[in-house]
Amino acid sequence: MSENNKAILEAANAAIALGNYEGFLSFCTDDTEWTFIGDKSLKGKVAVRQWIATTYIEPPKFMVANLIAEGDFVTALGDLTIKDEDGNATHYSYCDVWRFRGGKMVELKAFVIKTEVKNETSSAA
Repeated sequence: MSENNKAILEAANAAIALGNYEGFLSFCTDDTEWTFIGDKSLKGKVAVRQWIATTYIEPPKFMVANLIAEGDFVTALGDLTIKDEDGNATHYSYCDVWRFRGGKMVELKAFVIKTEVKNETSSAA
């Protein structure tokens, strides 16, 4: 079960990376609940669809470092870059804890922290 849930999350992430937001939402239950810890909660697929429409002006770029699956849960750790309507990129590190029911994503608890991207420069000694 947990490996299947991992594959479902990977397919959902692939859809969102391509800008196929409806394809992503097809992996969510109608009563899905998303909680962004310390920020906001979304209840239902309609609320998630509205959030995606206003947040993902263009498909986000993300790198999943680890996917950890056990039972009905999959935890994803990684980094995310989202561009706003002016094309300015904001970088985040995240830990998403997904709960699955019947092969679909029913609940998300997202821990998201804005991060700085550092340019590496060499200094002369």
